[in-house]
Amino acid sequence: MIEGWDYFLIGLAALAAGAINALAGGGTLLTFPVLMAAGIPSVAANVTNTVALLPGYLGGTFAQWNDIKSQTKRLWLILPASLVGGLTGGILLLISGEKFFRQAIPFLILLASLLLAVQDPLRAWLVRRAAQHSGGQVSEFWSIIPIGLAAVYGGYFGAGLSVIVLAALGLTVDESLTKLNALKQAIAFSVNVAAALFFVFSGQVVWNAVLVMAVCALFGGWLGGKLAGKVQPATLRWLVVGVGIIVAILYLIRG
Repeated sequence: MIEGWDYFLIGLAALAAGAINALAGGGTLLTFPVLMAAGIPSVAANVTNTVALLPGYLGGTFAQWNDIKSQTKRLWLILPASLVGGLTGGILLLISGEKFFRQAIPFLILLASLLLAVQDPLRAWLVRRAAQHSGGQVSEFWSIIPIGLAAVYGGYFGAGLSVIVLAALGLTVDESLTKLNALKQAIAFSVNVAAALFFVFSGQVVWNAVLVMAVCALFGGWLGGKLAGKVQPATLRWLVVGVGIIVAILYLIRG
């Protein structure tokens, strides 16, 4: 049973997550553990987190809409795999059950922390690759496979999804980093839409927590935009990575 103090902590975590997602990414590494600390079972906490943070993905998608709509052919190729993968991941989460998912949590959080840690080197590699621009890239059709697999992970847990998607796109799509980022945003949004729509009918969503988180995350996103340029994203990212590793170790110790 969520109480008044729990709502405050959940709202505070969502506020911080909204700002962190706007600046550096990795907000789920804050909100998910707080939901569990409030007494929400792990599967319900993950489901609630996915539904609550969906508006943030919507806002990010609209912010990059011009670069997204200029890639219509790619979207028709990739988005079906994103939607199917997101739905598949959501189904696997509910099928796997509370016991299995709880055992997997520390490893999922460690994976998400690792993905967040390699985000800057990945972007640097993409910039170098775009500068070289050989023109002899792999067929974009092959992006369906890694994007589909990433989408399954995104529907199942989701933290660090954007990094996986960006890496997959960098290997199969010869394009500027700006357009790859926009495409990544559209894919992440579609994955979360598919999973969230499925979760809405699962009976696992804690709706009062969703309401608090959605409002606070939206305000946090606005706050993050205001802080852009005043806070070093890399420093913030490593702080989130450190928190994620500590949380994962605590879950491992607790079993």
